[in-house]
Amino acid sequence: MTTFIAETSFWEVFPDAQINLLIVKGIKDNQTQENDSYLINLLAQGKEAAKGFLQEETFSQNPVIADWRGAFSQFKTKKGARSSIEALLKRVSQDREFSPINPLVDIYNSISLEFAVPCGGEDLQKVAGDIRLGQAVGGEAFLPLGADADAPALTGEIIYYDDAGAICRCLNWREAQRTMLTETTKDVIFFMESINAQQAQRADQAMQELKKRITEYFGVEGMEYVVMKEQSRVVF
Repeated sequence: MTTFIAETSFWEVFPDAQINLLIVKGIKDNQTQENDSYLINLLAQGKEAAKGFLQEETFSQNPVIADWRGAFSQFKTKKGARSSIEALLKRVSQDREFSPINPLVDIYNSISLEFAVPCGGEDLQKVAGDIRLGQAVGGEAFLPLGADADAPALTGEIIYYDDAGAICRCLNWREAQRTMLTETTKDVIFFMESINAQQAQRADQAMQELKKRITEYFGVEGMEYVVMKEQSRVVF
């Protein structure tokens, strides 16, 4: 059994936040599918839908971007850190294409684009102990995806972490190599983050669609949970 805990230190910064979780176990094949028309179409549809969230000529003035930049200004961050949804929307604004990575990542990226919500996934079998969301003490071990050297968390930074160190830094900005989704991943935890009621409404819709697409593609059904200040931990 694993417990997800959103700590008091998180709610002190974001009292109105909501974290949507989806737990999926028994994935049988997450092999990269570069020519999979289903995944290619999902990403293309997500990109097209994302354009609806980019109505302002100045990128930073679009509400989704402004909301998350404001959120990131409320806690200690590494210079240049932005919400994962900003990185995706930036690519849309530059008319860049989205190519398949692996099915689990492709599906959650398509959802993130379509609903303009930050979304990420981690390999549950690689998590050490419980998963927590809160302010870093500072120095939590973290080897970023694609890096060769450790980049420890900063004191006061909002992180997801376990007994072995940080899993994601600056909310969903960057994930650790240690728990990343790979072709051998069998069990997954997906996170979606909201900091206000409008975002939470989109996240609820996005989670239903994520659950549906995972079932359609992999033939397994996930269990969803909603974490709020009043219900700050779940066991799965």
